Amino acid sequence: MGAVTTTLRREPYAIALLRGGPRAAVTVAVLTLHLRGAVEAGRSGRVRRTSGASAGPGRPTHHLEKAVWASLRRRTGLRKLLAKRRVRKSLTELRAELVAAGLLHAPPRGRSPEGRRTLDDLRTQLPLPVRDLGTEVVLDAGWSTDDRLFAAALYGGEVLVAVAPEFVRDAGLVGHESQVRDDGLLPHSWGGWSPWSHGDGGFGSGGGGGGSD
Repeated sequence: MGAVTTTLRREPYAIALLRGGPRAAVTVAVLTLHLRGAVEAGRSGRVRRTSGASAGPGRPTHHLEKAVWASLRRRTGLRKLLAKRRVRKSLTELRAELVAAGLLHAPPRGRSPEGRRTLDDLRTQLPLPVRDLGTEVVLDAGWSTDDRLFAAALYGGEVLVAVAPEFVRDAGLVGHESQVRDDGLLPHSWGGWSPWSHGDGGFGSGGGGGGSD
């Protein structure tokens, strides 16, 4: 296992960004905060802070988590969350790290060959857990919370649902993604599409739909 792959094994937001762009990374950050009891689903597919979490997530966090948390002073949908200044700044920093590591090309191009190989390596290390010939995702009961978040970052889609079914659906974190080109389960589908330039809430779109999560 290469040094880059080893480092990314501890960076679910970088993996999500590499796989599916800004929307994927923010989705995993929201899910992480939910699993810590800091956020919950609001009405109409929005996310809000939980009533007892006004002091913050409770321990040192990644800069993307901090940006998402700071942007949730009111109930917010994922589209608007992606357009928040702090979130966009954090995503820019995270993307720059991936570019510096040689895993992403500069925008609007997507993954580099090394980035694709890295995702392939990580998927080999953590195969998608499925039941009935791929019709249902079932996570290993022995997986830690970090393992589950990493799988959600690496695969998106039904793994997100398997981690926190009610929250993921009520918060509007899935639904659209099944119709887009890269849901994390089809690595070859990236093609010429770039999540940073085609309305996924990335750096040039001003707000949210699309992406893979």
